[in-house]
Amino acid sequence: MEHTNNSITLRGSLVELPEFSHENHGRRFLRFLLEVPRLSGAVDLLPVITEETVLAELDPCGGSMLTVTGQIRSHNLRTETGRRLMIFVFASEVLAEDGEPINEVVLEGPLCKEPVYRRTPLGREICDMMLAVPRAFHRADYIPCIAWGRTALEISDCHTRDIIRLQGRLQSRIYTKVTEEGLQERTAYEVSALSAQLPEDPL
Repeated sequence: MEHTNNSITLRGSLVELPEFSHENHGRRFLRFLLEVPRLSGAVDLLPVITEETVLAELDPCGGSMLTVTGQIRSHNLRTETGRRLMIFVFASEVLAEDGEPINEVVLEGPLCKEPVYRRTPLGREICDMMLAVPRAFHRADYIPCIAWGRTALEISDCHTRDIIRLQGRLQSRIYTKVTEEGLQERTAYEVSALSAQLPEDPL
């Protein structure tokens, strides 16, 4: 596999027809949600943005599911209450084809804050981390990630600027936030690491 610091492949079902997202330098971009089931039976609803021309090449006769390849991107959205980190998949290719669901992510980048190790109420080990994944033009995508078990314990010994390479899946999680307007239901997106290569690991 070609070495990359940010790649994602998804295969799932289209929730609704793509809608206009934004325009940049005369290029139109569309947005849609992809429904990707997990082995556990849970379902991740993942936002995808792609250029309109990519969808124009889509063959709807290829299958009832979509295969999306691209990168995970982040965007700081300014709101009345401050900034909010938006996570989405930027698709370079979208194909209509049937098959088993796919949710495969590869990320590599430095930790941009100290990892936080904790235990869930059921006693499972978990480590929260934020990777700054480099992008072209000296930019970076800030992507929240979690690791479990032994991997969580190993990452908890790392520090800011340590480079982590991980493989996992992009997942959605619904939570409730207390705001001035009351309780609001929101969706968070994070990469759940299945494996991780730490700075001291051999290449």
